Amino acid sequence: QVQLVESGGGLVQPGGSLRLSCLASGSVGSIYAMGWYRQAPGKQRELVASITAGTITNYADSVKGRFTISRDYAKNMLYLQMNSLKFEDTALYYCTADLLATRSKYWGQGTQVTVSS
Repeated sequence: QVQLVESGGGLVQPGGSLRLSCLASGSVGSIYAMGWYRQAPGKQRELVASITAGTITNYADSVKGRFTISRDYAKNMLYLQMNSLKFEDTALYYCTADLLATRSKYWGQGTQVTVSS
């Protein structure tokens, strides 16, 4: 099993930046891919960014060029650097981890990002 704890959310003005962090523990050596999802009020949860095998990244069109996902294996950390934040980025952001061997997906509890003036 894998445990995920997110941090770094908060209130930021439009155009500002935040960096989300996710600490993974447990069977971290079995993690094949990690990602960030978000869910805004009244909307479906959506994939924001993912990183596979430590190097292959994928981004939602809405965040390309503004968000950067990265993983630090030594610290068991996943990051999401968010720049040029917009009102529509307001959501609860979740960290995820996928284990290939068991085809299991783990979720963190989420961290709130609010973009407001």
